[in-house]
Amino acid sequence: MPGCLAVVSRGGYGLFGQPPEVLKALLKARLGRLDLLVLPDVRERDGVLQNNLEFLLYYFLFFEKGLGEGRRLKLIGEPEHISHVLELLRLTLLGPTEAELESWGTEAALRQEWLNSSAFFALKDAAGRILAVERLFEVIPFVDDVASGGSFEVHHLGPDRFLCRAGGGEVRIDLGACGTVEPPYEVLRDYVPAGLAKFSVEVLGGASGFSPEQPSTGFALCHNGNYLLIDAIPYVDWHLKARGIAHNQVCAMFLTHLHDDHCNMFPLMRMPRKLDVITTREIYAMAIRKLALGLGWSERVVGEHFNFVEVRDGEVLNYYGLDVECHHPVHTIPTAGAVFRVSNHGRTHEICLVGDVQTFREIAEMRRECLVRAQTETRLHELYRRRFDLLIADGGMGPIHGDPSDALGSKAERVVFVHVEALPEKFNATFSLAGAGKRYTIVEGDSDIYTTRAIEMLMGNFHRPVGGRWLGTLFSDWELKRYNTDDVIIKQGSRTWGSVFLILCGFCEVIHHDGERFFKLGTREAGELMGEMAVVTGRQLRNASVVARTPVMACQFSEEAFNGFLEEQGLKDALLSTWSRRPLVAGLPQFRGLGTTVTDALCVASRAWDLNDGDRWPPAGEVEDTTAWGIVCAGALREVESGTRLGAGSEIGTFRPHLAPYLGKLRAEGKATVLQIPAAEAEQLLEQLPQLNYALRKYRVEASSGRVSWPVESPGAMSGGIPAAPKRI
Repeated sequence: MPGCLAVVSRGGYGLFGQPPEVLKALLKARLGRLDLLVLPDVRERDGVLQNNLEFLLYYFLFFEKGLGEGRRLKLIGEPEHISHVLELLRLTLLGPTEAELESWGTEAALRQEWLNSSAFFALKDAAGRILAVERLFEVIPFVDDVASGGSFEVHHLGPDRFLCRAGGGEVRIDLGACGTVEPPYEVLRDYVPAGLAKFSVEVLGGASGFSPEQPSTGFALCHNGNYLLIDAIPYVDWHLKARGIAHNQVCAMFLTHLHDDHCNMFPLMRMPRKLDVITTREIYAMAIRKLALGLGWSERVVGEHFNFVEVRDGEVLNYYGLDVECHHPVHTIPTAGAVFRVSNHGRTHEICLVGDVQTFREIAEMRRECLVRAQTETRLHELYRRRFDLLIADGGMGPIHGDPSDALGSKAERVVFVHVEALPEKFNATFSLAGAGKRYTIVEGDSDIYTTRAIEMLMGNFHRPVGGRWLGTLFSDWELKRYNTDDVIIKQGSRTWGSVFLILCGFCEVIHHDGERFFKLGTREAGELMGEMAVVTGRQLRNASVVARTPVMACQFSEEAFNGFLEEQGLKDALLSTWSRRPLVAGLPQFRGLGTTVTDALCVASRAWDLNDGDRWPPAGEVEDTTAWGIVCAGALREVESGTRLGAGSEIGTFRPHLAPYLGKLRAEGKATVLQIPAAEAEQLLEQLPQLNYALRKYRVEASSGRVSWPVESPGAMSGGIPAAPKRI
């Protein structure tokens, strides 16, 4: 399986590691009966979490009839990890408790409706009592690194290494050698740029968690050239890249609910800039708790990587000109839907996302039993009658999803359904499906969108204000260029031909050929410059090629105008200084693998000190530098008193994030280089750049053999995860 291993025996099979959507690979493989899950030690690999049990449990209970036959799914792992996944599943399957909802200040009537809905759909025993999550599993913790479940005996040999015995045979398992974790289906990529829109929706996926060949349901809503995700589907990075949407183009996410096919937020912790998470306070608190339990880090630390923007039922949030009107459909756990609204040239345009919802027939039954409020039922009916530009509805037709028949009376110009692979024939001339790769453009983009986004992105490259008149001069002579996937934009060894590029959409790779082999030097994405080095250095030849790896749109400037802009604004020296530190920063283990946007931010904030043999540290007259974050980049320093040698990657100074200060008297041993970032600027970067924050914390975890000083709180001690003052726009 992608990134994990299934061990097959006569009695069934055991799954070692549970990456997102692995069930889809299992459905295609047809291995027999799922019997056992073994939790991995490494919780994150290749940018995704490795303990996604929700849909595996659904499959076991219903498709393999485990619930009806009274069987329980065996679960092996370390006791702490088992407790975390059980608490996580409690949130996603049963929803929050009454005490949790009260602690978040949920309005009494809505609180009771959510509790009623969860109880109505929850699994129950013969006496009608709700089954706790623990009763769905046979929990088998490792004892002295051994666990036995049915026909399987599992020995824990080390981090993500196991010995499994079953059916008279045995196999050694190393999850670290299982290859790249990737989607278990083909992700169809775009080749032609689509362009920026004033108001549109791009479908990242439209199927359910049980569709073997298609991604789960999620969207990217484009508003004035910026993207707002609607949910974070599994492998969201893959799907964004397939559509040619770069990380720097995504500013926010609207989160509907916690189920695994909608809420895989971990990749968003590794974005170059913080995302605004737009949702209700209850759903946000649950999402942060879910992510904390999955990763094993505290809610406080996980919450550092996001901005919370609160919406309330029936109220309208104005998010930079995009109105977001929230409503609550009826689902198994607290869920939000929304109407997204913009005005353009005096006309109002609306897209309605209903959200995961039950059928009207079932909602009516719950209403008769006084389980849901009359206003909830009335509002849902109104949504299906309003004239939207686009209505995105739940057509899953399963036990906990909607019925396409409910939308037959819709006045929307277009109605599209999610959670369904194929519509019944009677609907084919009325509705359509939201398949991955489809685009629904409500208001087309214009030249103003591209100019506005280009100015915003260009200014972000210089980390300081630039003159308005020079921006006007630069943008008086520019051209929008479009490139297909795999087009060569800049060719190594060619003349510059008077052009500099700013990427507006998509991803590129920088490639160098040394006469024998190609080397990938780095990546560039939306918001970053290409070809500027030749202008700044005065070289007439390109020293590397730049190849589009997704559809790309770029703003092409005149080299002469760009050079004049840099000269008059005094930016050349700053750029040269930044470039000189790129190799130092990128080569440090603390910062390895960071994107160009984050690396350059570190370069701008830092200063490099070159020391000769015997030079003291800190340099004479630079006492204040002891308060900075210092990292040895090259060579070594030696502590005068103890003789301890500090090689490349060693950190010194009063400020060392997540470490105690190191203030020993030091001298250079041979030639050495020390990179320094002032403490205040380092703290600001860690607060503003989630990719940096996560990378550094992960580096600390790996350096301490997997233990962290910020563990998730014990299950049952849910803190809420909500900032004291939610961000309002």
